[in-house]
Amino acid sequence: MSLVTLLPFIVLIGAMFLMTRSAKKKQQQAASMRNELQPGSGVRTIGGMYATVKEVNEDTVLLDAAPGVDLLFAKNSIGAVLTDDEYNRIVHGIEHDLKHDGSVVPDDASSLTETDEPAADASSDASDDKPLDLGKKDTADKPADEVAEAKAEKAADIDAAEAKKTDGEADAK
Repeated sequence: MSLVTLLPFIVLIGAMFLMTRSAKKKQQQAASMRNELQPGSGVRTIGGMYATVKEVNEDTVLLDAAPGVDLLFAKNSIGAVLTDDEYNRIVHGIEHDLKHDGSVVPDDASSLTETDEPAADASSDASDDKPLDLGKKDTADKPADEVAEAKAEKAADIDAAEAKKTDGEADAK
């Protein structure tokens, strides 16, 4: 046999060796990470749940998922041990290491539209301050007589509806 015919087999065996070696290295790292679990550290399970380690046993881990909620997991179900900063950022939304450059983004857009220049035309400001009529009639624009009549009509309609309801109940009995 020549070297040319053996070359594909050698490459294939070499690739298999490299793949199994990297997989074994990852397994060893995961096992050492699980063996070094300490109570109080934040973890992420392989299911994606974030919790704090409460107690570590030989094959199990007791996790504190929420106040008063303790869960028992197998050690193999721990996907990652998180740093304190990362755990607080994910779970509590607390950022410790923000790089603050002095610029602040406002919560609303009102500060983005304000200008320091005075308005040239006062009548344009007055027209902007008026509320838009969206079809709802305002009782302040009506005379007091019309407001009283509208309230009386509404009360009469409610009384008539209640009378029909009670008449229907009497007929049904």
